Amino acid sequence: MEIVAYGVLKDEEPLLRAVFDRAFRGRHELRCLELFLNRDTAPTAAGHEVVLCGANDTLDAEVLRTLAGGGTRMLAQRATGFNNIDLTAAEALGLTVARVASYSPYSVAEFAWALALAVDRRIVRAAGRTREFDFRLDGLMGRDLHGRTAGVVGTGRIGTAFARIAHGFGMRLLGWDVTENPDCLALGMRYVEHEWLLAEADLVSLHVPLLSNTHHLVDAEALMLMKDDAILINTSRGGLVDTDALLETLRAGRLGGVGLDVYEEEAGLFFLDKSLEVMTDERLARLMTFNNVLVTSHQAYFTRDAVEQIVETTARNVEDYVAGRTGDNTLVPPPQN
Repeated sequence: MEIVAYGVLKDEEPLLRAVFDRAFRGRHELRCLELFLNRDTAPTAAGHEVVLCGANDTLDAEVLRTLAGGGTRMLAQRATGFNNIDLTAAEALGLTVARVASYSPYSVAEFAWALALAVDRRIVRAAGRTREFDFRLDGLMGRDLHGRTAGVVGTGRIGTAFARIAHGFGMRLLGWDVTENPDCLALGMRYVEHEWLLAEADLVSLHVPLLSNTHHLVDAEALMLMKDDAILINTSRGGLVDTDALLETLRAGRLGGVGLDVYEEEAGLFFLDKSLEVMTDERLARLMTFNNVLVTSHQAYFTRDAVEQIVETTARNVEDYVAGRTGDNTLVPPPQN
């Protein structure tokens, strides 16, 4: 059969093809498209039993009905998050759905720290100045993170990797999660209530999934609790942060800096070249006007190590589907005959 993959990035495609060629050795062909899946592009999947999708594809009930009507029976999500997939509709349509439950946590944790340090030390502004041969230091003063407090919201594999780096910086660690992670406790982390963490932390980094109870976890009330000079980092999911509330906070001159690798309305924007178009997303455009805000386009996961793990797991998920197996990556199992 021919497998079709959507939203394939140029740097991802050689790795994806190499892994699938090795895994299936001519038994199945792979078609790679730059298109993202949505109501307009879903008809292009007709005749493909297996579809590889990503976090920025729109897989609501309408799109899933189109896919199922065209013969699709399996969706393999090349990501950990799956909030973009209507799992209830998928099950009702008899679609098997799998994801990549985990990959290198260091890719995201290290990038979160890259954002934190770039924001704290005004790296982007400094680099822009020196390109213009302006070597003044005015407005570039940062602060030591050693001895300050890092608040880690979500202490799974990525949050723990982030905490280890914070521990290496000599920071005090506060954590918030539904369960306490022994690896974080061993670093000296103290688990506290969400409100306490926000009020005490000099640096807050978000590492929880986007669920109904974490949507807008950082809202106006949460932002009011944070220190005026605190740094906020989000490399998880854009919907964790209420963008309107964040804009109001920044307009009030609060927060020392913000680093965002994700944005709640990023679908249709991130991974695409919009440089020759008028930016119609006013909230994103406003975020870009603040010189203490750094926005990147969902690239925290994007290391060779992580992408190789993602595509290898995706290939195994397809193999499991063909063999009629389920596993830890299965979100919706095949329908029972």
